[in-house]
Amino acid sequence: MSVTPDDVRKAARLSRIKIKDERVEPMAQELNSILNWIEQLNEVDVDGIEPMTTVVETSLPMRKDDITDGNRQEEVLANAPSAADGFFVVPKSVE
Repeated sequence: MSVTPDDVRKAARLSRIKIKDERVEPMAQELNSILNWIEQLNEVDVDGIEPMTTVVETSLPMRKDDITDGNRQEEVLANAPSAADGFFVVPKSVE
């Protein structure tokens, strides 16, 4: 797959990114080099390799799954511009 300058212009327009005309060709070359690198990664033999999230095998500590409000209502509401009766006060948006 090859990225053309027209592809770069279209992607920029769809992304609402302003790109100068002198940057279109270098950007196409950069994107092509990225795609070539990804194609090289596809050549790596990963048969028999299990997916992993980390190289260090660790087990996560488990905790009791209790549903709480955190007992921090005052701290949370302290950041609110307006609060009443333990709730955030927001402007009325529907009449």
